[in-house]
Amino acid sequence: MRNGRGARRSLIRRLALRGVGIGLALVLLAWLGWAEANRWRHDPQALRGSVTVLLQRGEALPQLARKLASAGVLSRPRLWVLLARFDSNQAFIKAGEYRITEADTPATLLARLRAHDVVRHRVTLIEGWTLTQMLDALARHPIVRQALGEDRLSQLVAALDLPYENPEGLFFPDTYVFERGTSDLDILRRAYERMEAVLADAWSQRQPDLPLADPYAALILASIIEKETGRAEDRGFIAQVFVNRLRLGMRLQTDPTVIYGLGDQFQGDLTRAHLAQDTPYNTYRRGGLPPTPIAMPGRAALEAALAPPAGDLLYFVSRGDGTTAFSKTLDAHNRAVREFQLQ
Repeated sequence: MRNGRGARRSLIRRLALRGVGIGLALVLLAWLGWAEANRWRHDPQALRGSVTVLLQRGEALPQLARKLASAGVLSRPRLWVLLARFDSNQAFIKAGEYRITEADTPATLLARLRAHDVVRHRVTLIEGWTLTQMLDALARHPIVRQALGEDRLSQLVAALDLPYENPEGLFFPDTYVFERGTSDLDILRRAYERMEAVLADAWSQRQPDLPLADPYAALILASIIEKETGRAEDRGFIAQVFVNRLRLGMRLQTDPTVIYGLGDQFQGDLTRAHLAQDTPYNTYRRGGLPPTPIAMPGRAALEAALAPPAGDLLYFVSRGDGTTAFSKTLDAHNRAVREFQLQ
């Protein structure tokens, strides 16, 4: 009996030792597997090539992994998903357009998905553009989603609840960065809000006693200055001319307003007949400012309109080389016209 019990104890010890050995082997194998997976996770070679992929709203990580695998970028999609599921932040993966590059690893890709590090696109609205030019640029952009239809002007006014039937000049010219899925209305709303902020800031720093009743009048004047010159050195003096004329009750007599009022009639050559044609924007025939802006003014034009340099300039004419000749009297102006224009 005693020998039998000893044999059983010996067998149990051998089995226990064998079990410990198997357990240790399994632990070692698991550790080696995790080490290999972790090495792969941080390996810059694990993602092959570059690709742009779109993760749709509602799609899960396995679907994205299959897309990457189909594109030949991700070699072990199931492992990537498995590693991601060990991370409690997996739920914060966000839809969007992602550009994967050769510098990415499976770990950095997952981090970018959580951070919503999506592809950013750009559209530039140019200073001096009209509303039509701006809307056409947005309509041509290959990424901007089109929310405006054929009756885009009235739709724009209604959608943004704009205070004017003609929203010319109400949008700030700038480069706007956006992600895929952004609509033309989204960008226009940002441009409108930006113009409101810039105009309010410029108005708050205006010179006293300007002949401008409100910020909208300043916007109109700034749009004319924007169309008259893109030369920074001349902008303030052109503003001085127009402000002085408004103070004296003189007509502005500026060609860009006439051209705007002609619309499609203008084909690139401003004639005497055009100057004689009466429209609300013909500042040769009508006093004061036109009824609306004629383009999108930039910040510099707004600041010039609201803080022109002091002086008594009343006239200007282009020299034909991009610069402008300014005059205080009509006689001096006529001499400049003969010198620079009538030649």
